[in-house]
Amino acid sequence: MKVKYKFKTKPYKHQQECLERSWYKENYALFMEMGTGKSKVLIDNIAMLYEQDRINFAVVIAPKGVYRNWSEIEIPTHMPDRIKREVIVWKTKLSQADKDILIKMKKDPSYEPLVIFVINVEAFSSLRGKKVAEWLTSNGYGGRGIIAVDESTTIKNHKAKRTKTLITMSKYFQYKRILTGSPVANSPLDLYSQCEFLGEKMLGYDSYYPFQARYAVMNRKNMGTISFNQIVGYRNIEELTRKIDEFSDRVLKKDCLDLPEKIYTSRSVSMNPEQLKMYEQIRKKAILMIDTDMVSAPMVATQLLRLQQILSGHLRSDDGDLITFPTRRLDALVEICEEASGKIIIWSRFRYDIVKITEKLNKTFGHQFKKVAVSFFGDTSDNERQENIKLFQDPKSSIRFFVGNPQTAGRGITLTAANTVIYYANDFNLETRIQSEDRCHRIGQHNPVTYIDLITEGTIDKKIVKSLRNKINLSAKVLGEEAREWLKLNT
Repeated sequence: MKVKYKFKTKPYKHQQECLERSWYKENYALFMEMGTGKSKVLIDNIAMLYEQDRINFAVVIAPKGVYRNWSEIEIPTHMPDRIKREVIVWKTKLSQADKDILIKMKKDPSYEPLVIFVINVEAFSSLRGKKVAEWLTSNGYGGRGIIAVDESTTIKNHKAKRTKTLITMSKYFQYKRILTGSPVANSPLDLYSQCEFLGEKMLGYDSYYPFQARYAVMNRKNMGTISFNQIVGYRNIEELTRKIDEFSDRVLKKDCLDLPEKIYTSRSVSMNPEQLKMYEQIRKKAILMIDTDMVSAPMVATQLLRLQQILSGHLRSDDGDLITFPTRRLDALVEICEEASGKIIIWSRFRYDIVKITEKLNKTFGHQFKKVAVSFFGDTSDNERQENIKLFQDPKSSIRFFVGNPQTAGRGITLTAANTVIYYANDFNLETRIQSEDRCHRIGQHNPVTYIDLITEGTIDKKIVKSLRNKINLSAKVLGEEAREWLKLNT
């Protein structure tokens, strides 16, 4: 459908096609791979609906590490300057000025600015976030509004509080959008809640369990005195795909962008005697646990986590005490940084690693009056996160290294200044790996990107990397013989 609309930033062909198919659709899913510009598509859609006098209010919901990007980068970059707007960013408590804007918009139909409310998805897990949702819906703000969830896999769990709150909230909005590059993070069942957000019975079911029965293969499993149903496979996937295609666009980078190639390699790291001794103790303990057949998935995951920690030179005891010991991994990282040119991203799932790596890089490559490394993890404030991204992306800045947690910083941000990415300690989750890889391999990247995994041979390191590269989600495979195979020394 051709629509009269003047863009601020020129769309790529695939973005234009997505917009033409979805301009006026009330319910739509943008399943666009990381780096294909789904944020721009949504922003132009919001702006067009506003100019057509169809909406005067927009709610954009995004992960905590991403939501400020919408107000500070994405909206100013892509929304036409001719559109007057008020952008309200979520805080623990809304300011009186923000409340005044919302109240004025509600009371005065002639209130001209488009009001955009940007909020992090984690807020809806809290009582305050739920109250905000209730306040907005009870006062009728969604009547002429659009609501969108960026990285919609954050609401894939149909039992989660935030999922339930947002699905209830979405019913009050005329227009709804979900955005993600990986709609099926763990299984096809992830689609149910995301699609329910768009509208009741989008997939033809009014509750989760009939949907599960249609598309999942279940098997009864006994574990000691406990008996439960376990998903062992999936069925009718072509049928599910056809249903999804009716209200979605699927865009892959390989199909629409002339991006440079990805290069994968690894660097071997040996353990010192102290590490090896401790690794073997934990490994044997984990195998014994599995062999009792009384082990749960969280218990296995904990042991695997401990093995990873040991490889990084630290361990959290049962009492919560932090035990540290020498490791050659940090030295290997420094060697890579000395060999590589340009800016570098370093990912680790552990807070301890991020702090130590940042300190080491600043000490090795910086000096007293000039730091060269910034970090981005749970302890980093929102303001500091945005500043660190800005510094890293600035070619004139001294900042050469971005050290982050892929769960926290691996979504929604742009780090195209780097063309080398080092995985110091991998996450088991496939979606996390894909998302973090695409922080620099996206629109704006002009150089091949090299991904380097630090691997200690004969450990779970190699099994994790091999599985992730084969697109296998290990976060869901931690029980029984599969876990035992992981724990074998010669992986």
